[in-house]
Amino acid sequence: MTSRETARSRSGPEDASHAPGYEVAGGYELHVNGTTRTVEEAWLGESLLYVLRERLGLSGAKNACEQGECGSCSVLLDDVVVCACCVLAVDAIGSHIETIEGLTRREAAADVQAALLSAGGVQCGFCTPGFVVAVYDLLRRRPDAGELEVREALSGNLCRCTGYGRILEAVRMVQEERSRVAL
Repeated sequence: MTSRETARSRSGPEDASHAPGYEVAGGYELHVNGTTRTVEEAWLGESLLYVLRERLGLSGAKNACEQGECGSCSVLLDDVVVCACCVLAVDAIGSHIETIEGLTRREAAADVQAALLSAGGVQCGFCTPGFVVAVYDLLRRRPDAGELEVREALSGNLCRCTGYGRILEAVRMVQEERSRVAL
């Protein structure tokens, strides 16, 4: 099996009706970004990432490693950061899924995005959505997280362009601004 075929078998075939040995679901619903979305004619083995991007048109979570190593596909699943490439979409039925599009739409992470831009923590931008989700989640849970906590929270995200100094600076900027506003 070629690497392309291996990747396709993890994320879902182009035509699910021809997937050997797998049933085609008549459809199911996912609760994504506060809205119930119907997924029709889906292969039961499709990853949450594949369904979000290809079936629901939410392309913010990126498809990079397909092994849960890079964090580019990070989403919140019941308020926990997960790599969407490692979760079967059908396992997310009944859960609340929040993508970068949902965070952006309700401006929950606007300050994180702005700080990443201001600090130069984005270049190609491919990893940025995953970092925004991870930083948003960390600062929601631990607004005063120290540098080691920040580094650990971001350890599941890979960036090959900026180096992590600028990303860490962006987190500090958000923390400082939020503490100023809270006063």
